[in-house]
Amino acid sequence: MKFTNQKVVNWLDEWIALMQPERSVILDDSQETRDQLVSALMERGTLRALNPDLRPGSYLACSDPRDVARLESRTLICSHSEEDAGPTNNWRDPAETREMMRGFYKGSMVGRTMYVIPFSMGEVGSPFALYGIEITDSAYVALSMMTMATVGEEVLKAIDASGSFVPAVHSVGYPLAGREDIAWPCNPEDTYIVHFPETREIWSYGSGYGGNALLGKKCLALRIASVAARDDGWLAEHMLILKLTSPKNEVYYVTGAFPSACGKTNLAMLVPTRPGWKAETVGDDIAWLRRGEDGRLWAVNPEMGFFGVAPGTSVKTNPVAMATIAKNTIFTNCALTADGDIWWEGMTEEVPEGLTDWQGKPYTGDGPAAHPNARFTVSIYEAPNLAPERDGVPISAILFGGRRSTLVPLVTEARSWEHGVFLGSVMASETTAAAEGAVGRVRRDPFAMLPFCGYNMADYFGHWLSMAEEDPQALPKIYLVNWFRRGADGRFVWPGYGENVRVLSWIIDRLEGRVEGIDTPLGRIPKVKDLDVDGLELGDDAFDHLFSMNVNELKEEVESIREHYARFGDHLPKGLAAELEEFERAVHADS
Repeated sequence: MKFTNQKVVNWLDEWIALMQPERSVILDDSQETRDQLVSALMERGTLRALNPDLRPGSYLACSDPRDVARLESRTLICSHSEEDAGPTNNWRDPAETREMMRGFYKGSMVGRTMYVIPFSMGEVGSPFALYGIEITDSAYVALSMMTMATVGEEVLKAIDASGSFVPAVHSVGYPLAGREDIAWPCNPEDTYIVHFPETREIWSYGSGYGGNALLGKKCLALRIASVAARDDGWLAEHMLILKLTSPKNEVYYVTGAFPSACGKTNLAMLVPTRPGWKAETVGDDIAWLRRGEDGRLWAVNPEMGFFGVAPGTSVKTNPVAMATIAKNTIFTNCALTADGDIWWEGMTEEVPEGLTDWQGKPYTGDGPAAHPNARFTVSIYEAPNLAPERDGVPISAILFGGRRSTLVPLVTEARSWEHGVFLGSVMASETTAAAEGAVGRVRRDPFAMLPFCGYNMADYFGHWLSMAEEDPQALPKIYLVNWFRRGADGRFVWPGYGENVRVLSWIIDRLEGRVEGIDTPLGRIPKVKDLDVDGLELGDDAFDHLFSMNVNELKEEVESIREHYARFGDHLPKGLAAELEEFERAVHADS
């Protein structure tokens, strides 16, 4: 395999001259290439084969303890103007940043192999597809990219034909000549994940962790794609896509935006508890949405794999995920059992004896055995409930959700597209271990895109609003959900997981006009008789715990949203300022 397009050849030659790898290899998608990468990683000690009788074709990788999560503080949007990046992104001057990064890259691959990965996000040849070329000195990244994206000769030919691709440069930042003992090379002190929106480039240095190094994922499919979507009139979103078939054999497609570790994969892999319902997974993390000829929004999952949070995943919470990762999976920062399998907190009720923790030490019970952000990487085709649709599905409803112990009801319907955009723009959630920083604090995470929007987020809000300028009646209805309300005893009130089909059933009833809603300051909630809770032991006051809205908390929310919006200055769309005023009026009218 080789590129013949001179633009591509010149780009590769430039980086080879700067990074000085021992050799460069263009990756295909063959099993032979995968086996070679695995062998190299096992020889270095990066991968350890798991027991083939318990977990066939699977491996465990344990990272440097300093390289375990997305580094939002080191993720930069280097637009020409700081104003274009907006107040929620880290901005640096693009010229100065290029000079700094080139200094890091100079000689960074001495003694190493440069893997050249032609990849496609979306089906090759589809109008949804975006092509990229990632160069990396990490065989772990190369192997993972072969799982998460379409890689190989078909993509190379598509890029060669047009010369159009997103350049994605990655190096772990550690020349390994004479240092073959390092299993997980990284350079945390100088880690940067840099995006140049105007030129559609991604430069990453220092980290080997997923979101920082698998550049087709968050970097291209969200940060760069969100800019392309703004320019071309579509949406690139941090969303699952779920196919639902009702007992009446009605088919619906639902997208949902949830911050990491807030149940997005669990919902994408829903196993309905109610008779007659069927759920199939289209995607668990990213959705690209475009207007179809019928005026509706059609969505595609551009990824070819799952990069899921492991802790908390079990046969009880997500049986589909457990079946998906039964074989042919790369596990990262999980614990190792005495018989050569993996384990993490929440996987079983009892902790197995003889565990080795994620840092390679005998587990003594002091601290977690698996890192809280431990991951699994597996092909989407391993999922037993994978929907057959791969190139666009019509969306009936959009869900927004996060972790809120109080205030936000179990389910709320937006009154209009504009009101739904308002709800998405003020989403808040308790933070998790998927990102650096404190765990458990509440932060605003609009559309679950706070770390992933590639331009000024207020302009992003405006782009969402603009989708209603043409045929607003054809757009999906928007719903706010919250599986995490707690009762007076501090426990979750709603059982969640497979029981969430009961909420989806109410949403579909609303879509079909079969039930009415009750107006509240936040939107419409179900009537008691319309939410199916038969067989659930919720208690007499459960409905109040799930749907009550304390007036004082609502007033505090108004002020918190006002502070949140104030960050965006003149870029905040007037339509959202009007929605906030209407929300405040409703809160005071309800008090």
